[in-house]
Amino acid sequence: MSPLDLSRWQFGITTVYHFLFVPLTIGLAFLVAGLQTAWVRSGNERYLRLTRFYGELFLINFALGVVTGIVQEFQFGMNWSAYSRFVGDIFGAPLAIEGLLAFFLESTFLGLWIFGWDRLPRLAHLATIWIAAIGTALSAFFILAANAWMQHPVGYQLDTAAGRAVQTDFLAVVTNPVAVITFPHTIVAAFLTAGAFMAAVALWRLWRHPDRDADAFRTAARVGAVTVLVAAVLVVVTGDQQGKVMTDVQPMKMAAAEALYKTEQPASFSIFTIGSLDGRTELFSIRIPDLLSFLATGNLNGRVEGINDLQSQYQATYGPGDYVPYVPLTYWSFRLMIGTGALAALGALWMLWALRKRDLPIGRWVLAVSVLLPLLPLAANSLGWIFTEMGRQPWIVFGLMTTQAGVSPGTSSAEVLISVVGFTLLYGVLAVIEVGLLLRRIRGGLPDTASPGAGDELGRPAAFSY
Repeated sequence: MSPLDLSRWQFGITTVYHFLFVPLTIGLAFLVAGLQTAWVRSGNERYLRLTRFYGELFLINFALGVVTGIVQEFQFGMNWSAYSRFVGDIFGAPLAIEGLLAFFLESTFLGLWIFGWDRLPRLAHLATIWIAAIGTALSAFFILAANAWMQHPVGYQLDTAAGRAVQTDFLAVVTNPVAVITFPHTIVAAFLTAGAFMAAVALWRLWRHPDRDADAFRTAARVGAVTVLVAAVLVVVTGDQQGKVMTDVQPMKMAAAEALYKTEQPASFSIFTIGSLDGRTELFSIRIPDLLSFLATGNLNGRVEGINDLQSQYQATYGPGDYVPYVPLTYWSFRLMIGTGALAALGALWMLWALRKRDLPIGRWVLAVSVLLPLLPLAANSLGWIFTEMGRQPWIVFGLMTTQAGVSPGTSSAEVLISVVGFTLLYGVLAVIEVGLLLRRIRGGLPDTASPGAGDELGRPAAFSY
């Protein structure tokens, strides 16, 4: 394999792996803050014990997210130096703000939250977890703003002599229409992920230990399930808006997502399409008339451009070349993203139905839902990320730089292969550590007491060790 192919594989593997932790971290931060707020307002120790329990699960996930996120920064210099030189002036500001402001808020106030249980006034301590949660959201925004520039470059001019893009309007970069809609879509997907995790853990505890802290875990299960359902609705709403923006700025991605080869007005929505192995020809499809026009343009009679016409336009604009992404991967990742998210919502709905009575139904359904429910949103997030990045190909910066042009010129296949193998092994070890720590803490259940500062298990800082 060429250095380009190996570099793409490495960045894809490490990015998807890192993104497993990101939505769970963002969503859990806010849910833990909500549980602590409920305790401060009501004085009910049930909420305090749940705060400490899910807070420790949040910290484990946060630590792994930080560790895996650092690798992303190194790869820009290791495998994508040409790309880094080209976008450095654009990416410098949002990534610097993310590190100096957003991550500072996360790390500093999370530290105060961990060690301030019996040292800070109750309201001040509550404020620390809310600030840390806001920091996670801000971090996501500035990273998404940088990524949105790759999807839809704005606020720049090209320095042809230096071979790089120069930022001319920072406000245009952070108000990029792609970033403006991608951010809320990502945040509500994070709530869907965290809600599913909270509900699944509580459901497993209720199934495994029905007589231990049942009322507290019923509360957590209901909160998590409701969070999933509300977030699922908002994911659909924000996803619909994101699709319309995508049609406007990246019509080829929308065409590939629907395997739409010929321009249609009105355009039909593909429920199921079989094409040739190279993704160039449709062999069979089942479609809903006019629906794609509405989803893409908001008008049942809207015009949606097809792959073949867009390929001709791009050749006329950018010169000879193949500007079509790999259609089978783009098409199916889009549908699997939607399907796994919908299954998570159905699982949460079943949970609320099952919890309507005092006694939880005993059977394989309970175990299956508790195991699968947190995995489905994680799969949906990963598939969404794969769709977003693969649907942009062959561009690394849409319309400005191809992926092939962004790879480091001096990197050999052997060097990249060694790092791919190394990262894969390292990440495998980290996965075992993460799952082991989470399962150990989940099996331990809620702390026995709920009196911070009393010298018991709950009164000590919510720390963990390897």
